[in-house]
Amino acid sequence: MPQTVKSYAAHAADQPLAPLEIERRDLRANDVSIAIDFCGVCHTDLHFARNHWGRSRYPLVPGHEIVGTIAAVGPAANRFQVGDRVAVGCMVDACLSCPACSDHEEQYCHNGATQTYGDKDRVDGSNTQGGYSRVIVVREEFVLRVPEGLDPASAAPLLCAGITTYSPLNYHQVGPGMHVGVIGLGGLGHMAIKFAAAMGAEVTLFTTSESKIPEAKRLGAHHVVLSTEPDQMQATQRQLDLIIDTVPEPHPMASYLQCMARNGNIVLVGPVGLLEPPIHTGMLLSGRKAISGSAIGGIAETQAMLDFCAEKGVTCDIEMIRMDEIDTAYQRMENNDVRYRFVIDMSTLQ
Repeated sequence: MPQTVKSYAAHAADQPLAPLEIERRDLRANDVSIAIDFCGVCHTDLHFARNHWGRSRYPLVPGHEIVGTIAAVGPAANRFQVGDRVAVGCMVDACLSCPACSDHEEQYCHNGATQTYGDKDRVDGSNTQGGYSRVIVVREEFVLRVPEGLDPASAAPLLCAGITTYSPLNYHQVGPGMHVGVIGLGGLGHMAIKFAAAMGAEVTLFTTSESKIPEAKRLGAHHVVLSTEPDQMQATQRQLDLIIDTVPEPHPMASYLQCMARNGNIVLVGPVGLLEPPIHTGMLLSGRKAISGSAIGGIAETQAMLDFCAEKGVTCDIEMIRMDEIDTAYQRMENNDVRYRFVIDMSTLQ
């Protein structure tokens, strides 16, 4: 029989989140059941709860930065044992047969990866529900092992904010001798700084706020450039091999392109929508520069990121909250009042 579990759900775009009992499916052959200990709070959770993108189906249980413990395994599941510390990120299934999946990039599945919440289950068509709950059932191929020594609470946001910034740095083989820029110091930006520095790169943060200079250097940035100061931007021209752009709203790109070295690349991980103002292609042709995009990573890459974090001591800076504080947390996120990610202690969901 399906298991009835406690959760916290959005019931409508204009209502606060509230308790809801939901059913988790019987374990299929290759499923595992996870007792959730911690769940990170992503800005995507807020967008879905408030239906900012116009595709939310209610009731909706957000949460795709999940850390917990294996509580049960299906009859054919053999990757984990009861009691293992595990994690689940932004996706819980994919076709596993298309070219992208064959290359271990399930996030780009040609048939569409199944998102952890707000999506349709590939087998029975039911709505997927996320990690603001006490239990989740997931296909074992999409479950990650949390390495020993990695704090489980601060590991939770690594499943989205972490892998979103690690993936482009890893893809572009960032290492010693490279010069990496980061635009924006928020949940994504602070992880991009930490990762690039841990990979051995020289890191430059671009910000509009002078007050963020000490914080950026604490996180590992070697240089901080105020993007509102033309002299500072001029001094950075042709210096950077790679820029990770984490700012979520449209902003001028031309000045950052001038900071790129020959063959440089600006990778967009924050912006969603049209680039405004338009980019003159001459700025790309001059120096063989590129603007590209990157989503999360595949399962293998996400596991590699968790292992890297355990080895290098990289974690997310978090603020722990109770489950019933989620609407206050959403309001603070809208006001940019968090350093740098909220994490819910799921034991508080009573």
